[in-house]
Amino acid sequence: MKRIRTAILSVFLLALVSGCASQNQWLYPPMAIPLQVSAKKEVQIAQLTQLIQRRNLDDKVRAKMLYERGSFYDSVGLRLLARLDFDQSLALDPAQSDVYNLLGVNFTEEQQFDDAYEAFDSAIELDPKNLFAIRNRAIALYYGGRYELALEDLQTLTKDGEADPFISLWRYIIQYEVDPALAKKTLTESYASKRPGWGWFLVGVMLNKVTNEQALKAIVTTSADNVVLAERLTETYFYIAKRYQLMGDLKSAYTLYKIVLSSNVYDYIEHKYAYIELDRIKKEAAQLQQHEADEEKVN
Repeated sequence: MKRIRTAILSVFLLALVSGCASQNQWLYPPMAIPLQVSAKKEVQIAQLTQLIQRRNLDDKVRAKMLYERGSFYDSVGLRLLARLDFDQSLALDPAQSDVYNLLGVNFTEEQQFDDAYEAFDSAIELDPKNLFAIRNRAIALYYGGRYELALEDLQTLTKDGEADPFISLWRYIIQYEVDPALAKKTLTESYASKRPGWGWFLVGVMLNKVTNEQALKAIVTTSADNVVLAERLTETYFYIAKRYQLMGDLKSAYTLYKIVLSSNVYDYIEHKYAYIELDRIKKEAAQLQQHEADEEKVN
């Protein structure tokens, strides 16, 4: 029965793609059903809340539970509640690199970059091998306009091993702000030595080695269920949007970032940072509009 449902879903979505994709433009972009909070996750949050209220808990145990509940809150988009739990957890046990990392991502979403840098610095100081914290600090530095420092962080992640597709993607995005030609050359070279895998598929999408239509067809025909579909479309639409944005097509990018947010895949960084990208596009569009208005006045 599950296979039948999956097959029906794939055929239906494939029809949407083939019927609505023409020269990389879609009338009806394929979308997953927005994810909802699962009953299991609600029960876990409720259970943790009951346990946290116990008076006889050791501080480290309570700190761990607050971290876990905060992670659940974060995964369903309740950022403020997540931050409160992370703060309380660190107050009880400051030596938690992973908590500082999540707190840094939370601050980055809010564009509170100085607080984000401080949180990531603490995470890396506690655990110099926390690769997620190094990557996330690089992304925060990028959104804060500190491109050279961001590239330095990513360099530390790539110097001792083979290229990681997601690190390669973010290095390209950041390096594009400094030297677009070098950014494309570096990513193309990394892609040439790629291994099979989802991450490198996304790199192909960014480089347009895999067209939008090819990417969407592949996703809807291989996604086992709606959750996988939502996750893959979230990532794919984000990087397609970023490609359009770097090309100067702000309208297409803006539309796709909104679709990214509609999936409700809150715990993916692509979903988290789509908010920032929308805000940046609004500001850039306003600046362009103002510039055009000023030129009209002069003429």
